[in-house]
Amino acid sequence: MPNLRNAKKALNQSRVRAVRNANVKGHIDTMRRSFRKLLDAGKIEDAQKLVRELDQAMDKAVTKHVFKANTAARVKSRTMLALNKAAVAKK
Repeated sequence: MPNLRNAKKALNQSRVRAVRNANVKGHIDTMRRSFRKLLDAGKIEDAQKLVRELDQAMDKAVTKHVFKANTAARVKSRTMLALNKAAVAKK
């Protein structure tokens, strides 16, 4: 346990941030799972809407330092690639 007042505050802040970051990551993971389920079901229009929301959530998470920029870019790239493949396969 920290002894100094500022160390105690820093510990509390890190715990609060860890909970907040876990919530954001969980929400994004849920969106990614929903996206994959929509693609499997063949609902391309709904998947397109969800991709936009997912991209916005990833960008916001990067600005809040929850994810690194390259991680967000990789996720966004893979989701768009999967969406485009599914759209071509449906035609």
